[in-house]
Amino acid sequence: MLIDKYLTSFGKYLILMGRAFSRPERMRMFMKQYLKEMSSLGVNSIGIVLLISFFIGAVICIQIKLNIQSPWMPRFVTGYVTREIMLLEFSSSIMCLILAGKVGSNIASEIGTMRVTQQIDALDIMGVNSANFLILPKIMGMITIMPFLVIFSTASGIIGAYATSYLGHVISAEDLTIGLQHDFNPWFMYMSIIKSLFFAFIITSVSSYYGYTVEGGSVEVGKSSTNAVVTSSVLVLFSDVFLTQILS
Repeated sequence: MLIDKYLTSFGKYLILMGRAFSRPERMRMFMKQYLKEMSSLGVNSIGIVLLISFFIGAVICIQIKLNIQSPWMPRFVTGYVTREIMLLEFSSSIMCLILAGKVGSNIASEIGTMRVTQQIDALDIMGVNSANFLILPKIMGMITIMPFLVIFSTASGIIGAYATSYLGHVISAEDLTIGLQHDFNPWFMYMSIIKSLFFAFIITSVSSYYGYTVEGGSVEVGKSSTNAVVTSSVLVLFSDVFLTQILS
């Protein structure tokens, strides 16, 4: 049955995470891998995060101004709504969905290729905890860099909104500034960062599981990458609902 399949997969996932979160045998090697993964998964994602956030911030500002703003509303509403959307949803949830496609497929294909080429088997034969060696640095590296990606995303979105002001003349910079500053709640920034930490763990751990447990050849590696992206995206959306309810 389908539910038995999912329960079996969940059990294997928990066992794998138990192996991954054991104490590293060589801390120096772990730190080297940790810094490498933080650069590979996080720092290399800054460009796409800044680019997408910039244009999303600009588009949100334009859409709110043209379709929602009316003479009955204060002129700062556009800036206020843009800030709330960027802080509450885009910079954490939607950005993590984008990263699930980039980072998740990268992790699943990398570990999956190591599995089908028997590199993981070689590590196990040598007495190395392959789950700990391969998975833990990825999880910790992504969790470490994710808060910075959230901050960069929010800042880039606000810059995009200002671009519509100075270049597109959609809204005056003064009204936009007043809206961005109006009734600011610092907790929303912390909530966005907390949610992104959970999402970072989901993306890296689920993608690592699909890559680590792949069986077959190169075709199966491609399927595991697809399954990793789909599953992690769905789990991010599910957890977003519960985390928003808990943290709000």
